[in-house]
Order: sequence, then C-alpha cells, then structure tokens
Amino acid sequence: MSGGDKLDFEIRPNPRPVAAAEREALLANPGFGRIFTDHLVAIRWAEGKGWYDARVEPYGPIQLDPATAVLHYAQEIFEGLKAYAADDGGVVLFRPEANAARFAASARRMAMAPLPESTFLDSLHKLIEVDRGWVPTADEGSLYLRPFMYASEVFLGVKPASEYLYMLIASPVGPYFTGGVKPVTVWVSDDYTRAAPGGTGEAKCGGNYAASLVAQAEAISHGCDQVVFLDAVHRRYVDELGGMNVFFVYDDGTLVTPELSGSILPGITRDSVITLARHQGRTVVERQVSFDEWRADAASGRLREVFACGTAAVLTPIGQARWSGGELTVADGGPGEVTMGLRQQLVDIQRGRAADPFGWVHRVL
Repeated sequence: MSGGDKLDFEIRPNPRPVAAAEREALLANPGFGRIFTDHLVAIRWAEGKGWYDARVEPYGPIQLDPATAVLHYAQEIFEGLKAYAADDGGVVLFRPEANAARFAASARRMAMAPLPESTFLDSLHKLIEVDRGWVPTADEGSLYLRPFMYASEVFLGVKPASEYLYMLIASPVGPYFTGGVKPVTVWVSDDYTRAAPGGTGEAKCGGNYAASLVAQAEAISHGCDQVVFLDAVHRRYVDELGGMNVFFVYDDGTLVTPELSGSILPGITRDSVITLARHQGRTVVERQVSFDEWRADAASGRLREVFACGTAAVLTPIGQARWSGGELTVADGGPGEVTMGLRQQLVDIQRGRAADPFGWVHRVL
C-alpha cells in the first residue's frame, strides 16, 4: 500500500469465540487490561512493498524469532484509546484522529514506517465491528484499544528495520477507580528522569515507560501512588508523571500545565482539558513550573488543586506530594471542584451524554 491506496482487510472469524454467557460474566467485572476480545488486527510492512496483508484474525500468541529486531533494539511504539457504548445502542470513539496522528509521529521519531492515518482508523472500525459484543455497557466501562507496532525483521545490527508489524488488540475494562475517584499521593523523584530534550519523550514508545518503572517502584516504597519526574537538564522543572500529564489550578481559576518542551508526551487528554477549560472562559497557561514554585504556592494557599490526566484515568486529583526532604498537601488534600467538574464534563462528552462542540466524538456503529 502506498500513497492514497486503500487497504482491504481480510476477515478471519475466530472458530472458537468466547461463549456469550461467559463473555457477559467477564464483562460484569473486567478489571483493567486483563481480559481480551476474540480477535485482533494485523498489518505488515516491508521495504519496497509498503503496507500489505491486512487482516482481522483470532486473538492469539505472536511467534517471534530470537533475532527479531524489536527484542534487541526496541523499535516499538503504541497508543491507547477507548470505545464507548452510546446511549442509542451504538459505539463511539473519542478523538481517534489525534491518536492516529500521534502514532505516525511516534513512528517517525523511532525511524519506523508511519501507518497512514486512514488505515489506523479503519483498523479500529474493523475490530470494533467484529467484536461489538465485547464493548461494556456498564457505567464507566469501556473497550480499551491498544494499537502497537514493532520491528519484525530478523537480523542483528543497529539500523532501522526493513519490516514492521502493526497490531491492534482490545480489552474490555471497568472504571479505573474502584470505589470512586480519590486523590492520589505522588513521589517527586530526585534520582531519575523520564526523558531529555532531543530524546524520545514526545514519542509513545515502550522504552519511556520501561525507564520509569524503577522510579515508580521507588514511589510505591515511599507510600505513594505515582511518580513525578523533573526535567533532565535543570532537575527543577516539573515534566509529567510516569504515564500522565499534570495541571495546577490556582485561586483565581487559572490552570497552568508544563509546556511541551520536547521531553513531555503531548497527551490527547491534556489537549482536551486545555480546550475544554478555555471554552469555559478559564485562563490556561502552558509554561515551565518549578517544583520550588509548587511547594511555595501550596504553602501560601495560592495553589488550590493539582491533577494528572490521561486516557485510562481521565482526570486524577493529586492530594499530596512527597520527596526526600518532606511532603506537602494541596489545599485540604481532597478532590477539587475544578478537577472534578472538568472530569465529569469530559466523560459526558466522551460518552455522548453532553453536547460536543469540538467534533471530538467519532461514531463507529
């Protein structure tokens, strides 16, 4: 496939799908990222040939040669988005075009073949159409979609691969928070950074997350839920959490979020929050925020709320921050009115319960 050619998908139905009764039992309490649907999407790319062999096929293991390039040189990218059951019985996606564009940008940064955005969207449609019965209808339930791509060429040598495999899997999930949304405590890492300018921070690649795991483990050892990274150059400016962007809400209603400096992932939820807040008439500022400023403004009372945001949890209040020299509490430590209001409005748009003035909702069925 090249240029504007449209790729046709071969549909290979799973001969042994999960029985309807068993599927309903699984959907009653799916957890997060533990259950997978009956099918997956696979598309291949080869140098000189382009994209080809697009198919929907039964979900199952991948067979890899020990010399498969991704195992040695980590050429791999992924995305995460959700499909929602609409009140009219249909299925919708939230801003999948933005995920498609970011997936292509990540591919270019990792010297991989970008998947055409139209093919990315087609793959979502095909899998959802085949596995429609796996979309949860319970409140706050959704079908989590995980597109990913890796270097599938078999060779040893430091160079971009000449073969790639794109895949899409789906996992029905329940609410990210069991028992409701509660403020989390974060650990501000002194020893580790997530990414540096010129690195892969703006790409959604597995290596960024692997590099964050030791810091996340450190956070948990200090009784915290998540880790906050500071910038790699000055070690004083807030970058992001291990997998979420961060916002600060001040006493005048202004929202401040770290600017995209080349080391921060351009989150789609982040961009949605900025757009939604400005639509409400709020001032949103993108700039550097030092950890010293966070501490001082929390102490003075100017800082009223802090929250993290991402696809899985939408908006998460941050009640406390700890570091090697102490800890702070944001306001009274509880979930803030602005945070919870923005979260509810965003969820209502995603699920078709509220007007969508931005054209974010993408209908599949």
